[in-house]
Parts: sequence; structure tokens; C-alpha cells
Amino acid sequence: QVQLVESGGGLVQAGGSLRLSCQASGRTFITYTMGWFRQAPGKEREFVAATSWSGAQTYHADSVKGRFTIFRDNAKNTRYLSMNSLKPEDTAVYYCAAAARVVNIADGRADDYDYWGRGTQVTVSS
Repeated sequence: QVQLVESGGGLVQAGGSLRLSCQASGRTFITYTMGWFRQAPGKEREFVAATSWSGAQTYHADSVKGRFTIFRDNAKNTRYLSMNSLKPEDTAVYYCAAAARVVNIADGRADDYDYWGRGTQVTVSS
């Protein structure tokens, strides 16, 4: 009974920044692994970043390491993806996901995640 809602997508010029949010609806009583994935037109779903609910552990894909940061606001049951130095190849629909079990956040496997948001479009113009 977990629902995730992404927001914060939009159109930005190359080199710009966006902050995506993922808010979990309802009451969260256990720790979930939270992840961000993206899917560009004609491409497979790609792992971006993940964090434990506490935020104590994070992992970022090589393609975004140093540019994107996943972080938390526990008071709002919200996780964020801060995106800097955006490139046109970052254009994709970005999805928030949650796993209601212990997973290896470094694996980046979509099948490990149980709940998904609807996605938010990020478009980076050159």
C-alpha cells in the first residue's frame, strides 16, 4: 500500500539543474530502499541512484556520479534527486521506486523494487 509521487521535472538547458522529489503517501513504518531510475526514448530502464530510507547508504550510477545526488527529508517522507550539470543525454522519464525489503543498492536492479511512481519528464536542451 505504498504510493510514490514524483515531481520536479521540466525543461532545462544543458548545464542547468533540477531537483526531483519522490514523496511516499500513507504512513511509512519500515525502512525502504528508495531508488531512482530513468528511461529515455528507445532505451531500456536505467538505474540512476538509490538510498536506504535512513539515507545512511547511497549509491550513484557511474553515468551520474558527481552530478546527481540522492538525499532525504525524513520529516516529509520524501527523497530527492538533485541534478546538476545536466546534459542532453540525461533527457528521460525519471521514476521513483521503493523496495520493501533489504536489497543491495549497488546492484541497480529494477526487479528488486516493489513500488513505482508514474514518472516525471526531464528534458535537457542543448
